[in-house]
Amino acid sequence: MEAIILAGGFGTRLRPFTFTRAKSLLPILNEPMIAHLIKTLPKKVDTVVLAVNYRREQIEEYFCSHDFGRTIIVNEEPEPLGTGGAVKFAEKHIVGNFFVLNADIICSLNLGEMLRFHERKKAVATISLWPVENVSEFGVVDIRNDGAITKFVEKPKAEDAPSDLINAGAYLLEPQVLNYIESGKLVSMEKEIFPQIIQNTGRFFGYKFQGHWIDVGRISSYLSVHRLLLEKQKKTFIQGEQCNVYGKLQLSCVGNKVTVGKNSSIDSSVLFDEVVVGENVTMDHCVIGQNVTIGDGVMLRNVAVGDNESIRQGTSLENAVVWNQPIPEGYPSKQIGNVIGE
Repeated sequence: MEAIILAGGFGTRLRPFTFTRAKSLLPILNEPMIAHLIKTLPKKVDTVVLAVNYRREQIEEYFCSHDFGRTIIVNEEPEPLGTGGAVKFAEKHIVGNFFVLNADIICSLNLGEMLRFHERKKAVATISLWPVENVSEFGVVDIRNDGAITKFVEKPKAEDAPSDLINAGAYLLEPQVLNYIESGKLVSMEKEIFPQIIQNTGRFFGYKFQGHWIDVGRISSYLSVHRLLLEKQKKTFIQGEQCNVYGKLQLSCVGNKVTVGKNSSIDSSVLFDEVVVGENVTMDHCVIGQNVTIGDGVMLRNVAVGDNESIRQGTSLENAVVWNQPIPEGYPSKQIGNVIGE
Protein backbone atom coordinates (compact mmCIF):
# COMPACT_ATOMS: atom_id res chain seq x y z
CA MET A 1 0.00 0.00 0.00
CA GLU A 2 1.15 3.53 -0.73
CA ALA A 3 1.01 6.88 1.05
CA ILE A 4 1.51 10.16 -0.77
CA ILE A 5 2.86 12.86 1.52
CA LEU A 6 2.40 16.41 0.30
CA ALA A 7 5.67 18.14 1.16
CA GLY A 8 6.15 20.57 -1.70
CA GLY A 9 5.19 23.90 -0.19
CA PHE A 10 7.54 26.78 0.53
CA GLY A 11 6.13 27.30 4.03
CA THR A 12 6.06 31.08 3.59
CA ARG A 13 4.27 31.64 6.90
CA LEU A 14 7.16 29.92 8.68
CA ARG A 15 9.87 32.17 7.30
CA PRO A 16 12.69 32.90 8.05
CA PHE A 17 13.26 29.21 8.89
CA THR A 18 11.99 28.06 5.49
CA PHE A 19 14.39 30.40 3.74
CA THR A 20 17.08 27.82 4.49
CA ARG A 21 15.25 24.46 4.76
CA ALA A 22 12.27 22.52 3.49
CA LYS A 23 9.22 23.06 5.67
CA SER A 24 8.79 19.31 6.21
CA LEU A 25 12.30 19.14 7.72
CA LEU A 26 11.58 21.69 10.44
CA PRO A 27 12.42 19.95 13.70
CA ILE A 28 9.69 19.04 16.17
CA LEU A 29 11.18 17.73 19.41
CA ASN A 30 14.49 17.49 17.51
CA GLU A 31 13.10 15.27 14.75
CA PRO A 32 11.90 16.47 11.32
CA MET A 33 8.18 17.09 11.08
CA ILE A 34 7.85 14.57 8.26
CA ALA A 35 9.47 11.82 10.34
CA HIS A 36 6.71 12.16 12.95
CA LEU A 37 4.13 11.59 10.22
CA ILE A 38 5.84 8.58 8.64
CA LYS A 39 6.01 6.87 12.03
CA THR A 40 2.19 7.01 12.27
CA LEU A 41 1.67 5.04 9.04
CA PRO A 42 0.14 1.55 9.34
CA LYS A 43 2.50 -1.37 8.68
CA LYS A 44 0.51 -2.13 5.53
CA VAL A 45 1.98 1.04 3.97
CA ASP A 46 5.27 -0.13 2.48
CA THR A 47 5.84 2.71 0.00
CA VAL A 48 5.89 6.44 0.73
CA VAL A 49 5.80 8.89 -2.17
CA LEU A 50 6.97 12.36 -1.22
CA ALA A 51 5.47 15.08 -3.42
CA VAL A 52 8.20 17.72 -3.26
CA ASN A 53 9.32 20.82 -5.08
CA TYR A 54 11.17 23.33 -2.90
CA ARG A 55 14.55 22.13 -1.57
CA ARG A 56 14.20 18.60 -2.91
CA GLU A 57 17.92 17.95 -2.39
CA GLN A 58 17.62 18.47 1.38
CA ILE A 59 14.76 16.00 1.60
CA GLU A 60 16.61 13.41 -0.49
CA GLU A 61 19.70 13.82 1.65
CA TYR A 62 17.71 13.27 4.85
CA PHE A 63 16.06 10.07 3.63
CA CYS A 64 19.31 8.72 2.23
CA SER A 65 20.76 8.80 5.73
CA HIS A 66 17.63 7.71 7.69
CA ASP A 67 15.94 4.34 7.25
CA PHE A 68 12.23 4.07 8.05
CA GLY A 69 11.84 0.46 6.92
CA ARG A 70 9.78 1.50 3.88
CA THR A 71 10.48 2.41 0.28
CA ILE A 72 10.76 6.21 0.09
CA ILE A 73 10.27 7.80 -3.33
CA VAL A 74 11.06 11.50 -3.73
CA ASN A 75 8.73 12.62 -6.53
CA GLU A 76 9.79 16.09 -7.62
CA GLU A 77 7.05 18.23 -9.16
CA PRO A 78 8.14 20.49 -12.02
CA GLU A 79 6.07 23.24 -10.39
CA PRO A 80 3.62 23.48 -7.47
CA LEU A 81 0.53 21.50 -8.50
CA GLY A 82 -1.78 21.78 -5.49
CA THR A 83 -3.16 18.80 -3.61
CA GLY A 84 -4.86 17.23 -6.63
CA GLY A 85 -2.07 17.87 -9.11
CA ALA A 86 0.50 16.39 -6.74
CA VAL A 87 -1.59 13.24 -6.31
CA LYS A 88 -2.00 12.85 -10.08
CA PHE A 89 1.73 13.37 -10.60
CA ALA A 90 2.37 10.39 -8.27
CA GLU A 91 -0.05 8.14 -10.20
CA LYS A 92 2.69 5.92 -11.66
CA HIS A 93 3.60 4.78 -8.14
CA ILE A 94 0.05 3.86 -7.07
CA VAL A 95 -1.02 0.22 -7.07
CA GLY A 96 -4.19 0.09 -4.95
CA ASN A 97 -5.93 2.27 -2.40
CA PHE A 98 -3.64 4.92 -0.94
CA PHE A 99 -3.34 7.60 1.71
CA VAL A 100 -2.78 11.28 0.93
CA LEU A 101 -1.33 13.15 3.89
CA ASN A 102 -0.10 16.65 4.56
CA ALA A 103 3.42 16.81 5.95
CA ASP A 104 2.62 19.82 8.15
CA ILE A 105 -0.21 18.33 10.23
CA ILE A 106 0.61 16.77 13.59
CA CYS A 107 -2.35 14.95 15.10
CA SER A 108 -3.61 11.92 17.02
CA LEU A 109 -5.37 10.34 14.03
CA ASN A 110 -5.03 6.54 14.00
CA LEU A 111 -4.50 5.79 10.31
CA GLY A 112 -4.95 2.04 10.84
CA GLU A 113 -8.42 2.59 12.27
CA MET A 114 -9.22 4.99 9.42
CA LEU A 115 -8.20 2.27 6.93
CA ARG A 116 -10.50 -0.28 8.60
CA PHE A 117 -13.37 2.23 8.56
CA HIS A 118 -12.79 2.91 4.84
CA GLU A 119 -12.82 -0.78 3.97
CA ARG A 120 -15.89 -1.48 6.11
CA LYS A 121 -17.82 1.30 4.38
CA LYS A 122 -16.61 0.22 0.91
CA ALA A 123 -15.76 3.88 0.39
CA VAL A 124 -14.36 5.45 -2.75
CA ALA A 125 -12.86 8.22 -0.60
CA THR A 126 -12.58 8.78 3.13
CA ILE A 127 -11.32 11.99 4.72
CA SER A 128 -10.41 12.69 8.33
CA LEU A 129 -12.68 15.08 10.23
CA TRP A 130 -11.89 17.34 13.18
CA PRO A 131 -14.38 19.36 15.30
CA VAL A 132 -13.94 23.14 15.58
CA GLU A 133 -15.60 25.73 17.78
CA ASN A 134 -15.94 28.57 15.28
CA VAL A 135 -17.50 27.01 12.17
CA SER A 136 -17.76 30.38 10.41
CA GLU A 137 -13.98 30.36 9.85
CA PHE A 138 -13.96 27.03 7.97
CA GLY A 139 -15.63 24.85 5.41
CA VAL A 140 -17.64 22.22 7.29
CA VAL A 141 -19.19 18.95 6.12
CA ASP A 142 -22.80 17.90 5.88
CA ILE A 143 -22.59 14.32 7.11
CA ARG A 144 -25.16 11.54 7.55
CA ASN A 145 -25.37 9.25 10.55
CA ASP A 146 -23.57 6.49 8.63
CA GLY A 147 -20.58 8.79 8.02
CA ALA A 148 -21.36 9.58 4.38
CA ILE A 149 -20.58 13.19 3.44
CA THR A 150 -23.19 14.79 1.18
CA LYS A 151 -21.57 18.20 0.68
CA PHE A 152 -19.18 20.84 1.97
CA VAL A 153 -20.54 24.12 3.30
CA GLU A 154 -18.09 27.03 3.19
CA LYS A 155 -17.87 29.27 6.28
CA PRO A 156 -21.52 29.02 7.38
CA LYS A 157 -23.13 31.05 10.12
CA ALA A 158 -23.20 29.05 13.35
CA GLU A 159 -26.96 28.61 13.22
CA ASP A 160 -26.80 27.38 9.59
CA ALA A 161 -23.89 24.96 9.96
CA PRO A 162 -24.78 21.30 9.28
CA SER A 163 -21.96 20.16 11.61
CA ASP A 164 -18.87 21.38 13.44
CA LEU A 165 -16.56 19.04 11.48
CA ILE A 166 -13.86 20.24 9.10
CA ASN A 167 -11.56 18.48 6.67
CA ALA A 168 -8.52 17.52 8.76
CA GLY A 169 -6.20 16.88 5.81
CA ALA A 170 -5.77 13.09 5.73
CA TYR A 171 -7.36 11.21 2.82
CA LEU A 172 -7.74 7.53 1.92
CA LEU A 173 -8.61 7.08 -1.74
CA GLU A 174 -9.36 4.32 -4.20
CA PRO A 175 -7.39 4.35 -7.49
CA GLN A 176 -10.46 5.41 -9.48
CA VAL A 177 -10.19 8.85 -7.86
CA LEU A 178 -7.15 9.48 -10.07
CA ASN A 179 -9.43 9.48 -13.11
CA TYR A 180 -11.05 12.69 -11.89
CA ILE A 181 -7.78 14.66 -11.92
CA GLU A 182 -6.36 16.28 -15.03
CA SER A 183 -2.60 15.87 -15.45
CA GLY A 184 -0.12 18.73 -15.22
CA LYS A 185 -2.47 21.29 -13.72
CA LEU A 186 -2.78 23.08 -10.39
CA VAL A 187 -5.76 21.21 -8.95
CA SER A 188 -7.42 21.41 -5.53
CA MET A 189 -8.70 18.03 -4.32
CA GLU A 190 -10.85 19.82 -1.78
CA LYS A 191 -12.59 22.29 -4.09
CA GLU A 192 -12.56 20.56 -7.47
CA ILE A 193 -12.36 16.79 -7.02
CA PHE A 194 -14.17 15.89 -3.80
CA PRO A 195 -17.52 17.45 -4.85
CA GLN A 196 -17.43 15.37 -8.05
CA ILE A 197 -16.82 12.14 -6.13
CA ILE A 198 -19.70 12.92 -3.78
CA GLN A 199 -22.05 13.59 -6.70
CA ASN A 200 -20.98 10.66 -8.88
CA THR A 201 -20.48 7.86 -6.35
CA GLY A 202 -22.24 8.63 -3.05
CA ARG A 203 -19.38 6.71 -1.43
CA PHE A 204 -17.53 9.64 0.13
CA PHE A 205 -17.11 9.19 3.88
CA GLY A 206 -15.77 11.13 6.84
CA TYR A 207 -13.78 9.59 9.68
CA LYS A 208 -14.04 11.51 12.94
CA PHE A 209 -11.27 11.33 15.53
CA GLN A 210 -10.43 12.91 18.87
CA GLY A 211 -7.28 13.94 20.69
CA HIS A 212 -5.19 16.66 19.08
CA TRP A 213 -4.81 18.25 15.65
CA ILE A 214 -2.41 21.06 14.79
CA ASP A 215 -1.74 22.51 11.36
CA VAL A 216 1.89 23.59 11.76
CA GLY A 217 1.62 26.49 9.36
CA ARG A 218 2.73 29.45 11.48
CA ILE A 219 5.34 30.25 14.10
CA SER A 220 2.61 30.29 16.75
CA SER A 221 1.36 26.79 15.87
CA TYR A 222 4.95 25.55 15.60
CA LEU A 223 5.47 26.58 19.21
CA SER A 224 2.06 25.20 20.21
CA VAL A 225 2.81 21.72 18.88
CA HIS A 226 6.00 21.60 20.94
CA ARG A 227 4.15 22.59 24.09
CA LEU A 228 1.42 20.02 23.44
CA LEU A 229 3.82 17.15 22.80
CA LEU A 230 5.97 18.05 25.80
CA GLU A 231 2.90 18.03 28.02
CA LYS A 232 1.76 14.69 26.58
CA GLN A 233 5.19 13.24 27.35
CA LYS A 234 5.04 14.82 30.82
CA LYS A 235 8.34 16.60 30.21
CA THR A 236 9.27 20.18 31.02
CA PHE A 237 11.99 20.30 28.37
CA ILE A 238 13.97 18.24 25.86
CA GLN A 239 17.58 18.76 24.90
CA GLY A 240 19.71 17.11 22.26
CA GLU A 241 23.19 15.67 22.41
CA GLN A 242 26.41 17.45 23.46
CA CYS A 243 24.60 20.36 25.13
CA ASN A 244 25.91 22.60 27.88
CA VAL A 245 22.89 24.07 29.64
CA TYR A 246 23.68 26.18 32.71
CA GLY A 247 20.44 28.16 32.67
CA LYS A 248 16.81 27.13 33.10
CA LEU A 249 14.64 25.46 30.45
CA GLN A 250 10.85 25.51 30.83
CA LEU A 251 8.49 23.94 28.25
CA SER A 252 11.25 24.27 25.69
CA CYS A 253 13.21 22.14 23.26
CA VAL A 254 16.87 22.63 22.40
CA GLY A 255 18.75 20.80 19.65
CA ASN A 256 22.22 19.30 19.51
CA LYS A 257 25.39 21.16 20.53
CA VAL A 258 23.49 23.98 22.22
CA THR A 259 24.98 26.13 24.96
CA VAL A 260 22.86 28.13 27.40
CA GLY A 261 24.79 30.41 29.77
CA LYS A 262 24.38 30.96 33.49
CA ASN A 263 21.27 32.73 34.82
CA SER A 264 19.55 32.48 31.44
CA SER A 265 15.87 31.55 31.27
CA ILE A 266 14.38 29.84 28.20
CA ASP A 267 10.59 29.55 28.37
CA SER A 268 8.18 28.07 25.78
CA SER A 269 10.82 28.27 23.07
CA VAL A 270 12.57 26.13 20.46
CA LEU A 271 16.32 26.32 19.79
CA PHE A 272 17.74 24.53 16.75
CA ASP A 273 21.18 22.89 16.65
CA GLU A 274 24.41 24.75 17.46
CA VAL A 275 22.82 27.74 19.17
CA VAL A 276 24.91 29.66 21.68
CA VAL A 277 23.01 31.64 24.30
CA GLY A 278 24.99 33.92 26.59
CA GLU A 279 24.48 34.64 30.28
CA ASN A 280 21.52 36.49 31.83
CA VAL A 281 19.36 35.99 28.73
CA THR A 282 15.57 35.96 28.98
CA MET A 283 13.69 34.24 26.17
CA ASP A 284 9.93 33.65 25.97
CA HIS A 285 7.94 32.15 23.07
CA CYS A 286 10.84 32.31 20.63
CA VAL A 287 12.19 30.16 17.83
CA ILE A 288 15.95 30.35 17.30
CA GLY A 289 17.46 28.98 14.10
CA GLN A 290 20.59 26.91 13.62
CA ASN A 291 24.03 28.34 14.40
CA VAL A 292 22.64 31.49 16.05
CA THR A 293 24.61 33.40 18.68
CA ILE A 294 22.76 35.40 21.33
CA GLY A 295 24.83 37.75 23.49
CA ASP A 296 24.71 38.32 27.23
CA GLY A 297 21.78 40.18 28.75
CA VAL A 298 19.48 39.81 25.74
CA MET A 299 15.69 39.86 26.24
CA LEU A 300 13.53 38.25 23.55
CA ARG A 301 9.76 37.79 23.56
CA ASN A 302 7.81 36.39 20.61
CA VAL A 303 10.87 36.57 18.37
CA ALA A 304 11.92 34.38 15.42
CA VAL A 305 15.64 34.43 14.63
CA GLY A 306 16.73 32.86 11.33
CA ASP A 307 19.71 30.56 10.82
CA ASN A 308 23.23 31.97 11.20
CA GLU A 309 22.11 35.28 12.71
CA SER A 310 23.52 36.93 15.83
CA ILE A 311 21.92 39.10 18.48
CA ARG A 312 24.21 41.61 20.17
CA GLN A 313 24.49 41.69 23.94
CA GLY A 314 21.96 43.83 25.76
CA THR A 315 19.47 43.76 22.87
CA SER A 316 15.76 43.75 23.71
CA LEU A 317 13.26 42.59 21.08
CA GLU A 318 9.54 41.80 21.13
CA ASN A 319 7.24 40.54 18.35
CA ALA A 320 10.05 40.57 15.80
CA VAL A 321 11.59 38.50 13.01
CA VAL A 322 15.37 38.66 12.64
CA TRP A 323 16.73 38.00 9.15
CA ASN A 324 19.58 40.11 7.76
CA GLN A 325 20.64 37.86 4.88
CA PRO A 326 19.44 37.72 1.25
CA ILE A 327 16.09 36.04 0.64
CA PRO A 328 16.66 32.95 -1.55
CA GLU A 329 16.08 33.49 -5.25
CA GLY A 330 12.66 32.28 -6.32
CA TYR A 331 11.21 32.29 -2.83
CA PRO A 332 7.63 33.67 -3.13
CA SER A 333 6.40 36.73 -1.28
CA LYS A 334 3.10 35.02 -0.46
CA GLN A 335 1.60 31.56 -0.17
CA ILE A 336 1.25 29.42 -3.29
CA GLY A 337 -1.15 26.53 -3.84
CA ASN A 338 -3.91 25.08 -1.70
CA VAL A 339 -4.62 25.55 1.98
CA ILE A 340 -6.39 22.69 3.74
CA GLY A 341 -9.11 24.79 5.30
CA GLU A 342 -9.96 26.75 2.17
